[in-house]
Amino acid sequence: MRVRIWFSSALTVVFAAGCAADTSPSAADPTPAAPAPSAEPSPSGSKPAARLGKVKLADVAELAQPVGMAVRKGDDALYVIEQEGKVKSVKGGQTDDVLDVTALTGSGGERGLLGIAFSPDGKRLYLYHTAKDGTIILAEYPVTAEGSVDASGRREVLRQAHPRSNHNGGQLAFGPDGHLYLGLGDGGGAGDPDRAGQDLGTWLGKILRIDPKASGGKPYTVPKDNPFVGEAGAKPEIWAYGLRNPWRFSFDAETGDLWIGDVGQDKWEEVNFQPGDSRGGENYGWSAREGSHPFRSDKPVGVNPVHEYPLRENGQCSVIGGHVYRGSAVPGLAGRYVFADFCAGWIKAFTRGGGAPVTLLRNVNSVSALGVDGAGELYVLSLNGTLQKLVPA
Repeated sequence: MRVRIWFSSALTVVFAAGCAADTSPSAADPTPAAPAPSAEPSPSGSKPAARLGKVKLADVAELAQPVGMAVRKGDDALYVIEQEGKVKSVKGGQTDDVLDVTALTGSGGERGLLGIAFSPDGKRLYLYHTAKDGTIILAEYPVTAEGSVDASGRREVLRQAHPRSNHNGGQLAFGPDGHLYLGLGDGGGAGDPDRAGQDLGTWLGKILRIDPKASGGKPYTVPKDNPFVGEAGAKPEIWAYGLRNPWRFSFDAETGDLWIGDVGQDKWEEVNFQPGDSRGGENYGWSAREGSHPFRSDKPVGVNPVHEYPLRENGQCSVIGGHVYRGSAVPGLAGRYVFADFCAGWIKAFTRGGGAPVTLLRNVNSVSALGVDGAGELYVLSLNGTLQKLVPA
């Protein structure tokens, strides 16, 4: 087994464990594959990066193992989650406690408080965390008119048993359609032992799409236009499938396109794409494929990634999905997808169909997530305990 170890000053954590390839056969998928993307060449030089505009990271706050960030409508604060189970607000150089769910959270390794999102109207907070027994839980909290979170109003929206400690997923995001999207890993282990990625009968290895508000005695409702509604044997909540461990996805604020960073097995890291006008149902291939390459099947399966890069080369180990830049501080980055690799320590940017990514920054330690504020400016979170803003150099 190959294990990717993420180190912080507080403890050693393992967020993206990969294991030796399991090449047992699985049923082929009839969905045709797109042309394979090119593997990334050696890191880009300074000239292409200079054309985009030189950037640096400016310190914003210090936290304990931050792993995600969200903003709330009408609120200038940045809301950051710490893996152990705390929600903090950051505003004007001050960090304040918002909510503590450590007593309800099993953290360590790849588990913990992993996702945060506010409803579009800012009146509800959603958290994605693992329970003490490893069960994945989506919970809702009311937000008062004054902007504080009512801990007593906690309501569980859904839960998913998780058989192993790794590949917990964790991303939450409201889409342009107002629905909540959440990404779950394949249940962990070497090579998708449960074959969850291609199994429409489980939420594991999927991105789900729901209306999280309670209605008609149900904790949430399934949008009627979800792609697998009414299909025998398929979970109606599923929006996309064939994912191993989607560690951060995001919607382009301008186009509605969905970008997904999916942590690879032992050879390839990948970035997947869904156009804003998609009706859902995309299959991203795991575990029939790893990236655009055969894993359990030699036949074409699903939609190929828009970018992939090899593990181990140049110290690369785990993709950190990012955002399409729509801010104004760095005009040269407009419309480019910005993402990172945890071990290699680089931050890169590219456009779909626009060639190899350009390296913006190097030696950025232990990036756990990227976030955006209300103005579209980018932030970088590190397990080393920092929240930093991407600014012109």
